[in-house]
Amino acid sequence: MPSHHRANALAFGETVHLALDALRAHKLRTFLTLLGVILAVFTLVLVMSVVEGLNHYVADKIANLGANVYVVSKTGIITSWEEFVHAQRRPPLRMEDYEFLKASLRQAKEVGASEDQTADVRFGNETLKDVSISGVTSNIPDMRSLNVAQGRNLNDTDDVHRSPVCFIGSDLVDRFFPNTDPVGKSLHVGSEVYEVVGTAKSMGNVFGQSRDNFVFVPLTTFLKGWHRPNDSLEIWVKAYNGDAMDSSADEARSVMRARRRVPYRDPDNFGIVMPSSITDLWQSITGNIVMLAVMLTSVFLVVGGIVIMNIMLASVTERTREIGVRKSLGARRRHIVMQFLVESAVLAATGGLLGLLMGMGVSALVNALTPVPVKTPVSAIIISLTMSTAVGLFFGIYPAVRASKLDPIEALRAEA
Repeated sequence: MPSHHRANALAFGETVHLALDALRAHKLRTFLTLLGVILAVFTLVLVMSVVEGLNHYVADKIANLGANVYVVSKTGIITSWEEFVHAQRRPPLRMEDYEFLKASLRQAKEVGASEDQTADVRFGNETLKDVSISGVTSNIPDMRSLNVAQGRNLNDTDDVHRSPVCFIGSDLVDRFFPNTDPVGKSLHVGSEVYEVVGTAKSMGNVFGQSRDNFVFVPLTTFLKGWHRPNDSLEIWVKAYNGDAMDSSADEARSVMRARRRVPYRDPDNFGIVMPSSITDLWQSITGNIVMLAVMLTSVFLVVGGIVIMNIMLASVTERTREIGVRKSLGARRRHIVMQFLVESAVLAATGGLLGLLMGMGVSALVNALTPVPVKTPVSAIIISLTMSTAVGLFFGIYPAVRASKLDPIEALRAEA
């Protein structure tokens, strides 16, 4: 290494050492100064960690909802109040629409239908409230990736004969039949009675909401006992593979528009829900949350930076004599500027590091205590440390320049 490079490295090392000594000399003041930066970085890291974990969580759950499946519904995905109001005016999907799509779609491996309500379910003296009751075609459980635990699934014969039978989720098994075989038992579902023919393996939770709290009955049975005039079916379509999803959905859209004679320039009067559209909506929401967190963090960092600048100005006043001594011993203005800039940057970076560690610690705690896999992304680490250090450098410029401009003679006259 050339001598001048070695000298610069030694000078920088000495500057960092002096900066750390100054921070250690005023521990309480240093901590209070760092609070703004600590809280700002802590907030940013925690929000980004939660969002990152939720993104993986949602993507995993959507992947398990059913491979290569999309849904034609009355409303589709609603993202605003105006869309909600407009969607309520759309005509409901009927059995005729389901039969028409089933007969018309050439790029669909399977087509099924379902309709939902909510009711209390009773067995003996036990009652489970707010259970999802769905009328389904026999292929819906498979399209929703449900596996049989006991008994059998619903079949076409049940649908043809409007049989009073049901296929239930594991929540009902745990509540009503913890130690007995539920197959063959009768459940009171609302005002109806259904015989259990099979149970599903547990599907787990999504955001704390169980996916196992359901009763499936044949669709024809459901339409006879539960259907109301304005209720709408959901039509489930399974494409042959993932690559065919878009073309299959385009075909379904064209068929539905033709069936309903929607004018060329008018929007669809139905919705199509793709797994990718759910993911895109979720990422849009979480992206806005992260942006809000970044904006709030920026405000906190600016406030923290102003505090750092005031503390550094006070430090310049307190260390006037020290600055005079250094200048009399040959220190140049750039050395003084470097010392105070490094001190300010180290101060802010220390706050950023503490905030980062706090954020990662709380994220690990949330991960351990909740079903959400909170994960701190590398980007959160880079952004938090970069932003905090940059704030320290920026708000340290004025105190550093002010210190460098002190007259050495006047500085030496200052009281020690």
